[in-house]
Amino acid sequence: MATKRILIIDDERTFTRMVKLNLEKTGQFEVREENRAAAAVATAREYRPDLILLDVIMPSMDGGDVAAHIRNDRQLCNTPIIFLTATMSSRETGPAGLSSGGGLFLGKPVSVEHLIQRINEQLVDPESEEE
Repeated sequence: MATKRILIIDDERTFTRMVKLNLEKTGQFEVREENRAAAAVATAREYRPDLILLDVIMPSMDGGDVAAHIRNDRQLCNTPIIFLTATMSSRETGPAGLSSGGGLFLGKPVSVEHLIQRINEQLVDPESEEE
């Protein structure tokens, strides 16, 4: 199985570093960090991730704005996004997360196991399920 490319966009460097190390440790993922919301779309275009983990609240540009730019980009518009937010707890979002506007929201803190499970659910190829 090929590793999946994950881009994590969050202004908290310690958080992105921890997530990167934990995801890469599984051998399933290659992870790139971006800590500047303003550079997120350019980084995503260059990296071509299979999925984006996106913080909701960041200085200069929030996650909703970043997601709108991604959705309006021809190269990135089909890239799944999982929003990560500290404004709601994992208890409030529930074990499956909270869906809103077509996006999945996970409350921080989120366990590595739970995050991996949600990433894998988002990366399921609908065509492969039909076989």
